[in-house]
Amino acid sequence: MPDLKRITDKIRRPLFWKRTSPPETKAISSGATSQSSDRRRKWYAPTFLKTAPLLLVTALFAPKAAHGQFGIDLAAILAGLSKVETLMNKYVAAPLKTINQAQQSISSYEQEVVYPITAINQAKSSVTQFENQFSQISTMFRVNVSSATLPQSQSLETMLLSRNTSNVASVSPQFQNVYGVVMAQNAASPEVRNMTDMTDAQAQDAMKRAIAIDALADAELAQADKMGQQIATAAPGSAPILEAEADVWLVRANAYTQAALAELMRTRGIDLANQSKRAKLGASDNTSNSTLINGSLTQR
Repeated sequence: MPDLKRITDKIRRPLFWKRTSPPETKAISSGATSQSSDRRRKWYAPTFLKTAPLLLVTALFAPKAAHGQFGIDLAAILAGLSKVETLMNKYVAAPLKTINQAQQSISSYEQEVVYPITAINQAKSSVTQFENQFSQISTMFRVNVSSATLPQSQSLETMLLSRNTSNVASVSPQFQNVYGVVMAQNAASPEVRNMTDMTDAQAQDAMKRAIAIDALADAELAQADKMGQQIATAAPGSAPILEAEADVWLVRANAYTQAALAELMRTRGIDLANQSKRAKLGASDNTSNSTLINGSLTQR
């Protein structure tokens, strides 16, 4: 059987896009180039493949008749809007009108009865007058009452009336310069020395506490003046806030007053204790003297 691969006279047909015209056609075409050039069509020559897409694009982009509101009738839209407006006036506008009237009534009541402008102005003028009177009282409160004449006593008195808490540490040396120190151990009995020491201590404590209370009083007066100025220029709605602040300061003032009262009670207690101690010492001395007298009479 002959090998087909070696057969040289086998006719192989090229693919359809590589096909060429037969030799006869080539010969004819090569001989008549002028005729083939005439047969070629121009690029702008009308053909079906060119005309169909052009017509399709023209149909797509051609202007068409438009319908406003997506085709809904304008009369129907106006009727719907009129219905909505009627419902709003009936179910929204009427309640809002009633609420507005109620708010106006409340506002008028507050302006004419609760917070009348005339009463507010009168209150502000009264506060201003009170502040002027308080200023005069503050001046009277700071009147100089110093009365000591000797140098050491004047120094102690000035310190006690200084109203400055930084001078509290210097009270004890100044007190000892005026009233002296506790007597020596051999100069008095232990009972007398203890009583004297306690009396001096309480006296110094009371003096120191007096300086601190004076300083607190100055702070309270300054805060009261500040609050009075705020009240004179405050709005009516801020009155409860200022009143609450005043209540807080009142509680503090009561606490300072209680501290001063406690100091007075301690001073009075020391005074009573000293009186009781003197009575006890007198009784003890009387007993000792009676014993000595009885002994001397017995020996005779």
